[in-house]
Amino acid sequence: LKQLTELTGLQMSLHVDSPPHKPTLTSSYIHGTSSYSLLPLTVSQSLEATVQRYPDREAVVFLQDGVRKTFAELQRDVDSAAAGLIALGLTRGDRLGIWAPNIYEWVLFQFASAKAGIILVSLNPAYQVEEVAFTLQKVQCKAVLCPSTFKSQRFCEMLRELCPGIDSMPPAMIRSSRVPDLRMIIVTDSRQPGMLHVADVMQAGESQHYKQLMDLQSKLSFDDAINIQFTSGTTGKPKGTTLSHHNIVNNGYFLGLRMGYDSRPQVRVCVPVPMYHCFGSVIAAMAMAVHGITLVFPSTAYNSVANLEAIQNEKCNFVYGTPTMYADLLSHDLHKYDFSSVEAGKRPKGSWEVLRINVMYSQILYGTTENSPLTFVGFPQDNDELKMNTVGCVMAHTEAKVVDPNTGEMVPLGASGELMIRGYCVMLGYWDDPEKTREVISADRWYKTGDTGSLNSLGYCRIEGRIKDMIIRGGENIYPAEIEQFLHKHPKVLEVQVVGVKDERLGEQVCACVRLREGQTLTAEEIRDFCKGKISHFKIPHYVIFVDSYPLTVSGKIKKNILREQMEKKLGL
Repeated sequence: LKQLTELTGLQMSLHVDSPPHKPTLTSSYIHGTSSYSLLPLTVSQSLEATVQRYPDREAVVFLQDGVRKTFAELQRDVDSAAAGLIALGLTRGDRLGIWAPNIYEWVLFQFASAKAGIILVSLNPAYQVEEVAFTLQKVQCKAVLCPSTFKSQRFCEMLRELCPGIDSMPPAMIRSSRVPDLRMIIVTDSRQPGMLHVADVMQAGESQHYKQLMDLQSKLSFDDAINIQFTSGTTGKPKGTTLSHHNIVNNGYFLGLRMGYDSRPQVRVCVPVPMYHCFGSVIAAMAMAVHGITLVFPSTAYNSVANLEAIQNEKCNFVYGTPTMYADLLSHDLHKYDFSSVEAGKRPKGSWEVLRINVMYSQILYGTTENSPLTFVGFPQDNDELKMNTVGCVMAHTEAKVVDPNTGEMVPLGASGELMIRGYCVMLGYWDDPEKTREVISADRWYKTGDTGSLNSLGYCRIEGRIKDMIIRGGENIYPAEIEQFLHKHPKVLEVQVVGVKDERLGEQVCACVRLREGQTLTAEEIRDFCKGKISHFKIPHYVIFVDSYPLTVSGKIKKNILREQMEKKLGL
């Protein structure tokens, strides 16, 4: 490699087990190398190895529900649930949807489904009927796990709407023309007619089912698909990002190494982020399975006070979150709490100031669902300039390059272009959508992130913008095309364009710019009422502006960047 570097004048790889201190990168291509090999393990094998090491250590704590499970207890529950799923007729490769907030059953069935070779489908608990119908049909879900209700969501009522007559059907043999592959609904709390209760699953496994489960382990491959996470695209229709055991086991493993989980006697992580998102299911749950860390879930729904109490009472030393969540934490009277357990990097510890400093100098993570998700992560000992101005250093066993989006040619080091990723972390593809897969993964397996970024000579990345028009509202990714398509259904709407506008707390808010049909009148409130109960609450436009025209390019395309600026000016943002 040294001779090759001398011949070409290019430094192409960088050892990333510790922070690079010497600027060696000479082009906008990097390969993160490591002394640690990729793990050739399934999700189940990863958890079982950790159970052997730390059987009596707490694995998960769900404070609102009063649930505490050691690794040994979690493993026993996983085995019971996995055998129960087999007993109820689910087989390797079937899809199980989890449509729920942060409850113990989410983690339990994540690992139970993986042990049974069943592909877990993560469903956003904010989904309304049409959204859940589309996702269940897209991946042919055979089973769905959910609570009966959560906040204003009525999961069982919506599923009854999709499965008329379910109350009189045998619980594991339901039939519906709208979701023809769905056979069973498993409810986590109350018993419902025509539906199974989670206790039924836990008790269904008999000796032959446990034997089937054990025999299956040698047949499962770490390259098998094991998780489908839905993400939207410019078409507005969600796409099923399909991830393998290999994808998520290794992403959780190398994230933990980067964070230093393996070198600490105990790690307790406060997890307010949702499990349906890869932040929860991989960065939290898979790091738990591989590294033996303890996950503390403060509440089923996000609650900043519950987070503060959890950090103090459970002595959490790491806190996961989005920028909005951290801003919410800092808005409280922190003097009332003891945060001496929280990691504060190279700064001294000391009550509430620890939390404030830790948030100010927190480690930034960057990735996409399609990359399992992480590709750049900072080191705890990074200096302030790197923490403030980059999204971290390239992850181990990951390649990254920056190209001109028009030509595909690499740009000079430090120049901006489209960030592309290749490595073990790249998804298998979008479920049953080879055309969309080919749009984002090249023939030579480079994933096109759609983000504009640049690399520095230390292998750190700076994200400078988005090629796509995605809106990020409080950590939720929102795709304008999906909202635009929905609003076009309103009989008075002629045309609509959706942009993200600045918001001090959430980062961005959804702004709908609406052109009405001639002679029609409509109010912003009527637009929002039209959306309620039909699309997720966070997608409902916060601002509705009625316009006569849109800024256009010479070829007639709408200039969304100019439209965004116009709306921010009009709104005084």
